[in-house]
Amino acid sequence: MSGPEKKLTRSGGRHSRRALRSGNLEAMLPQLKRNLPLTEPLDGDQIAKIDSASMDILEEVGVIFRDPIALEDWRQAGANVEGERVKFDRFHIRELIKSIPSNFTYHARNPQNNVKLGGPHSIFVPMTGGPYLRGLDDVRRYPTLDDLATFHKLSHMLPVLHSSAHHIVEPMDHAVPHRHLRITYSSMKYSDKTFMGMTTSGKNGEDVMRMCEILFGKEFLEDHPVTTGNVNGNSPLVWDATMLGALRAFVKRNQPVLCSPFVLGGANAPASTVPAVVQLNAEALSALAYTQVVRKGAPAIYGHYLSTVSMQSGAPMAGTPEISLMNFMIGQLARHYDIPWRTSNTLGGAKTFDAQAGYESATTLMAVLMSGANYIWHSAGWNEAGMHCSIAKFMVDAEQCAMGYRMAEGLRWDDFDEALAAVRDIGPGGHYLGHQHTQDNFQREFFMPKLFDNNSIEQWIADGSKDITERALAYARQLLSEYQEPKLDPARDEELLAFIAKRESEIPSDGGLNETH
Repeated sequence: MSGPEKKLTRSGGRHSRRALRSGNLEAMLPQLKRNLPLTEPLDGDQIAKIDSASMDILEEVGVIFRDPIALEDWRQAGANVEGERVKFDRFHIRELIKSIPSNFTYHARNPQNNVKLGGPHSIFVPMTGGPYLRGLDDVRRYPTLDDLATFHKLSHMLPVLHSSAHHIVEPMDHAVPHRHLRITYSSMKYSDKTFMGMTTSGKNGEDVMRMCEILFGKEFLEDHPVTTGNVNGNSPLVWDATMLGALRAFVKRNQPVLCSPFVLGGANAPASTVPAVVQLNAEALSALAYTQVVRKGAPAIYGHYLSTVSMQSGAPMAGTPEISLMNFMIGQLARHYDIPWRTSNTLGGAKTFDAQAGYESATTLMAVLMSGANYIWHSAGWNEAGMHCSIAKFMVDAEQCAMGYRMAEGLRWDDFDEALAAVRDIGPGGHYLGHQHTQDNFQREFFMPKLFDNNSIEQWIADGSKDITERALAYARQLLSEYQEPKLDPARDEELLAFIAKRESEIPSDGGLNETH
């Protein structure tokens, strides 16, 4: 087959929650189509002022590209290259970014899980990068490859997550030079949704692309985005060879990358909200433009990671007002350039899944939804400033995202006449509990959380006085006990495993540190 497997294991329309395989596995929700007004604090003149100031930085200060291939690419493209520093003409930047598609469709292994991205369409993606986890026993420890598989399985089963991520947690039981292979295989094996691809180096990016070619077919990738890469900038104003090599591996094959400056307000960006966004915008535009130098018309996503820094400890902070304000501004800028954009969701600095974690995450989620972000990353599990992924928080974050999904869908009018007819049927002093309209409509119209307890305290005590962490972990265990693997095509599975074995035999497990030269 030249395209993805036609495994029709899921189905559903906009409001479908039909159970599949078990009473708990539900059809993946379609990509969110937002229907609420966005929060846009900038007027037209202020957008123009930020844009102009960003272009001034690109023209007068420049951006360092620590990569000889990128520097030669920019020379050939007509930029002013001074050593490793590249200075750009603003009209050239604007012309380059015009060819970035304003929207595209991700193609999953299961075509029923394809999703649109861009414009009003958004997707939720879980966190990545946790060097620790809090597992089913809520104990903090190093993760393994089996732990990573657990998160990929949960990503597969939770309907609001439209994608799995790559190293949701770092599999510490595998050698670093081999991890990208095993992480990518886990993403492909345990879920048939779209997924993220590792970008830890140019060579690793090439391996990921080769695995995608095995899974989907080389020709299929040419016209179909199937995965997402992330390239982080070294703020202020630096892109390094590791990230740029990975960017090229993805973009050459028409696969989207998130061009993500890593902004820590007050540390590597100005300690002022609007000027920090000016710098971030210049950094993002320089990388976005480079994607079009590599391959004109390739999909790319305006990315960022935002945090403010505590001037008392130097630690990054989550859920602060300034992060929300920056998200609102970045959303307006991305729409000004007509480019899909990524943000980070449900971030927290708490060390356990406590009230701080909940407040930080809820504040961030609300701002993200009202900013109009398209690729909503880190949507489940993030805590301790990303140092660990919590299974309990993963489950509750997903439910919070499902609530946010319902809110951002906006108002429904399709049953307006039927509901008003029910008012006439019931009349003064009656109740609606047994009315046919209520029976037909309540599951769709009113979100009913699975993990929040709204019973009386007497009922709560009778049920064991369980807190949210206990309920979330119990639900995770239940889902995992009912998980059924969406099997890979046997021939492709065999080819993937053979490729992994070959590359692991070629790549020293110590990364070549003990080789003699």
